[in-house]
Amino acid sequence: MAALSYPLSPMSIINLSAYRFIGLDDLPALRDRIRERCEALALRGTILLAPEGINLFLAGPGEPIEAFMDWLREDPRFAGLEPKVSMSDAVPFARMRVRLKKEIITMRMPAIRPEGERAPSVAPVTLQRWLAQGHDDHGREVVLLDTRNDYETDVGLFDHAVDYRIASFTEFPAALAADRARYEGKTVVSYCTGGIRCEKAALHMQDIGIEHVYQLEGGILKYFEETDGAHWRGDCFVFDERGALDKNLAPSLPLPAGGEIGVGDPSCENPSQLNATASIHPSPQPSPQRGEGVRRA
Repeated sequence: MAALSYPLSPMSIINLSAYRFIGLDDLPALRDRIRERCEALALRGTILLAPEGINLFLAGPGEPIEAFMDWLREDPRFAGLEPKVSMSDAVPFARMRVRLKKEIITMRMPAIRPEGERAPSVAPVTLQRWLAQGHDDHGREVVLLDTRNDYETDVGLFDHAVDYRIASFTEFPAALAADRARYEGKTVVSYCTGGIRCEKAALHMQDIGIEHVYQLEGGILKYFEETDGAHWRGDCFVFDERGALDKNLAPSLPLPAGGEIGVGDPSCENPSQLNATASIHPSPQPSPQRGEGVRRA
């Protein structure tokens, strides 16, 4: 198996995030095998399994992380997993959890089947070029659409991105429907932390007839990894004890004494289910109702 590529850093803990939409039908047995392997390697994190695929967040030293990924990729369903990698001084998870869910990212739109098809994607370096030149390669205006929750966008977002101030990803379809006219004749790039939400969002936009839709390949974390972070303002919220990452993929927010920022279940993304205060900066506006409260920074 190909070795993971690590950023140059004096920090020793590898943090992986990865997902894949792929049909899974042996969930209880798969959960048990994955949990047993992670525990044998003393890894910590959260792995979500659902009929539509896998979503994982793992942390540990390089050797056991490599060993786990090599083992997981022996299953042909996971051979194509391409994790995003960042570093930290300590493991930002308290324990190892492997959970079964209805969806690996909750949208409650059963017609959206990412395991069967993908929306077109745009590479981070291409998106950066589009933003610098002010249009895509066909001359169309580019609109960035943030599909994350309000407490995440409070920490950072792309310049001039559309931010619906949603409290949960399940609110995204209604907010989009109320604002659909904004995207006519333009190129829309949906983005999120690691790619999973913007993949579902892009498929939904296609389904309701919005043209010229892309997802940002690999999400914000891949954008930080492959570019200098230009056009991004602030940091990137993450669902673990690091709280947020800067453009160099380094933890940017010191952990309060005895606190855990943003540790929760990334499938539901409900701040009430986080272990501590999720909104690191106060939200300037309420979540939108019928399209109200849309922020374009």
